Formats: sequence, structure tokens, C-alpha cells
Amino acid sequence: MNVVWGFLVTAGVTAVTVTVMLLVRRRAPEGSYFSDGDRASGVFGVLATGFSVLLGFIIFLAFTSYDQSRAGAEAEALVVTQQVETAQFFAGGIGAELTGDLICYARSVVYDEWERMEAGTLEDAINPWGVELFRTVHEVEPETASEQSAYDKWLEQTSEREGARLDRVHGAVGVIPTPLWIVLFFISTVIFVFMLFFADSSERAVTQAMLMGAVAAVITTMLLLLSFLDNPFHTDVGGLRPVAMERTLRIVDEAIDAADIDVRIPCDAEGKAN
Repeated sequence: MNVVWGFLVTAGVTAVTVTVMLLVRRRAPEGSYFSDGDRASGVFGVLATGFSVLLGFIIFLAFTSYDQSRAGAEAEALVVTQQVETAQFFAGGIGAELTGDLICYARSVVYDEWERMEAGTLEDAINPWGVELFRTVHEVEPETASEQSAYDKWLEQTSEREGARLDRVHGAVGVIPTPLWIVLFFISTVIFVFMLFFADSSERAVTQAMLMGAVAAVITTMLLLLSFLDNPFHTDVGGLRPVAMERTLRIVDEAIDAADIDVRIPCDAEGKAN
């Protein structure tokens, strides 16, 4: 979520809850609606503690997913770079073909898959260049010891790349199920209603406003943080971007030029097949 929108949402929710609190305060009895304030505070403590524990657990779960997607994207980019190096040990033009496919794979991740992850439409779709890489290497028949070693290493790196890709796309669909969101909003509503019973006409309005405003602002901010972690692929502050794969593309291009390797790239600048 955009930082500005997050601030506006927090300010709006806080303003609404404070306004409701001040309206209820006008007709509230002195000392609040509770005759036993200590008992009411104890009940509120149970509500707040239960909500905090649940919210903390869910935020930890969402952050773990966020970090897994970030680490997966970086690992995937690194393996692509390593596979470009491994590809150069294949003879008969296979190395150049694999290099071109890898470049297209990286471009597809940056310009196609990332946009689909942001839109939440990637789901279980495969990368078409991953299929092309399989078809190309499937034709390889190692003849020398170095080719056999490169072939074995290639298969190992392919498994690593595919695993890293799964980690990357894991966070694109969100890890928090709808029932959890329903529970969180339900508990938030219960806490808000419970706070209204602390309305006290004998207290200053600013004190009552601070009482409700602080609780509403904290809960809203935490829910917004949870929403951010559950949807990590976006262009706003803190969103995951294809920085690692873009860096890989630059490194590979520079390495190819420096090594004077002749590579035919079978795709356009955005990874679409020519």
C-alpha cells in the first residue's frame, strides 16, 4: 500500500473513532458506563492481549513469506548467472543457445512475471523459457569429461533455480487466508465497541480522544503493515522489485562482451519470443 494512502487511512479511521467516542461521551455517566473500572480494565486486557498475540503471530508468518520471496528472487538471479558460466562448457553451439535462452528467461522474469505477480495473475504458470532450456539441454550428449561435469552441474543448478523461483512466487498469492482477516477485523470491532464503554463525561474531551485515538491508530497501522507483508510485490516503498535479476542481466551482458561470445538471443527486450 502506498505510504500516503496508508497515512490517510490511519488518519481517517482514527478521526472517525475519536468522533464516535466524543459523541458517546456527551451522554455517558460520570466514571464511564462501567461501575467497576478495575474489572472492565481486566477484561480489556484479555481482549488486547489475545489480539496482540494473534496479530504478532500472523505478522511473523507474513514477514517470513515476504523474506522467502525476497531471498528466492536473489537466489534465482544468482543461479542464472552461474548457469551462463556453466553453459560455456558445452560444445557444438549448445552453449550459445543455452546462454540466449537464459537471457530470455531473465528478461521474462523482469518484464513479464514481475508484472503478473504484482497483479496476482501469475498463479501456477511456468516460465516458457524454462521449457526451452529443458528442450535444449535434453539434446546434449556429453562426450568429454568436462562436458559430463558441466552437464551434471547444469542439472544441479536447474534444480536450484526452479526451487528459488518457487520461493519467489510463493508470496505473490498471499499467505493469510480470508478467515484470519475476518477474525482480525471482528476482534478490532469488538475492541472499538468495548472502548466506547469507557466514555466518561467527567473527563476532558482531549483525554477521551487520546484514549480512543491511540488504540485505533495502533490497530489500523498494524493491519496495514500486515496487508503490506501479505502483498510484497508492488512499486511502493518497501515493495519487492526485480533488482537482482536486472543486475544479473547487466552482468551477463558485460561478461558476454568482455569474453567476445557470439550469442543469438531468441527474444525481444522484454523476453517475448521473436
